Amino acid sequence: MFEKLFLLVKNNAGTAVINNPVIAAKDRDAVIIEASSSIIEVLKSQMESGKLNDLVRFFKYSGIYSTALIASVVNRFANKLNNFYGIEPEAAHNTAEMLIPGVLQQLISQSKSGEEAEFALGNMLSNLNGNRADLSMLVNSMMVA
Repeated sequence: MFEKLFLLVKNNAGTAVINNPVIAAKDRDAVIIEASSSIIEVLKSQMESGKLNDLVRFFKYSGIYSTALIASVVNRFANKLNNFYGIEPEAAHNTAEMLIPGVLQQLISQSKSGEEAEFALGNMLSNLNGNRADLSMLVNSMMVA
């Protein structure tokens, strides 16, 4: 799943990362990894803080419940760009805003379509919890409710 997420981010990284003059050519792959890890960290944090229901709603009703979660990923990624790559805060935030919302929308679409088994919500959340528990049945029942 993590490799597929990296590829999803990389496929969306054109304007935001690859063609962005504030990101050095040598840092582009690392920045794509940072974007991927920011998404993973925020989703995992939601689960660990007991907000599994909110996370399921984010994927089920993406237009309604997405604002706070997307903002959290954007801010985390922007902070990494600023702290680790020396990109000014405003430019870092603009870069994150160009990349993260589109990636999350595609992740939601692929999760709903079933095209990528790794992005099926139950599989994805099970991977995020380190496969300590198979959350597929729980998530499926929450998606139906």
